Amino acid sequence: MSSCCSAPIDKSGLRNHFWEQSFYPAAILITEFYDMNLYAVFNRDGGTFRTTDMDAYCAHALRAFESAGHEIECHVVAGDKVVETMEKAAAVRGVEGLIAGGGDGTISAASSIAWKSGIALGIVPAGTMNLFARSLKVPLDIWQALDFLAQAQVRDVDIASANGRSFVHQFSAGLHARMVRYRNSMNFASRLGKMRASTRAAIGVMLNPPEFEVEFNAEGKTGHRKVSAISVSNNEFGQDALMYADDVTRGHLGFYIADPLTPAGVAKLTFDILRGRLKENEAVTAMTVTELELHFPRHRKDVRCVIDGELLPMERDILLKIHAGELKVLVDQAPSQTLTEENGSGI
Repeated sequence: MSSCCSAPIDKSGLRNHFWEQSFYPAAILITEFYDMNLYAVFNRDGGTFRTTDMDAYCAHALRAFESAGHEIECHVVAGDKVVETMEKAAAVRGVEGLIAGGGDGTISAASSIAWKSGIALGIVPAGTMNLFARSLKVPLDIWQALDFLAQAQVRDVDIASANGRSFVHQFSAGLHARMVRYRNSMNFASRLGKMRASTRAAIGVMLNPPEFEVEFNAEGKTGHRKVSAISVSNNEFGQDALMYADDVTRGHLGFYIADPLTPAGVAKLTFDILRGRLKENEAVTAMTVTELELHFPRHRKDVRCVIDGELLPMERDILLKIHAGELKVLVDQAPSQTLTEENGSGI
């Protein structure tokens, strides 16, 4: 483990700004911290970090955060120690923020820990997709991300849950889960290798799409359908082909189901996703909700779902919820800019 620590500093200069947004179910709190006590955990086995001089990286983090008036302690740990280290960090008295560096799995785990602990989360995107980082507009370059976070502010954003397990990107079943299962059965040791494996897995799923039954209750709107795919996202997906939310402060889940698909239908769905027209695909039904119940009447023990990229056993009954404004994150958006942009949007 590699670590670097800053000297203690005076904790002063805290200001809170509250704005009530007419389109948002709760007040958005933006807090300007002129100094914070931060704890950074970097997954040395995660993507970009594998080929990074982590001693130099921690030194850069120390300079960036201390120059902004913060106190920070950095730890570089193996992948199997990341969650344990982050949990210990969140339990340390006086820690106000967790800086987590790694892939989407690391960031998802960090989000859960920060959410449950009530501390702020800053993310360094060192993975392949970096989907939540894209939603938060964090620079995808790991060195620039440190400079960004050092100057960032704390903002309340949404987090979602499936049977109590939190997620910041999506819960999915069907096509995506089968693709992840296929990909996980392949060997790859690099980001490029993972992308190649994902491409091969996608082709495999296209040739053998799943079909299963689901019953749903979306805030009183019920249905019993045969489908090939289900996706529930933390806020609606934007139009990017990577399928992530452009805004994670709208206070709802995106709920997407795709009718049973043939190989040609999967190809058409993929094409529509690539051109940003998921909701226009004739097989897709999309809606937004704050709470969603799913029941799988023909449930099998070997069926899997995916939560923030992780393949997991799927339960017969799943309750999905949005927790609006409950996750504190470090972002680079001044309060005056936020208010101006949102009031001017006409939403």
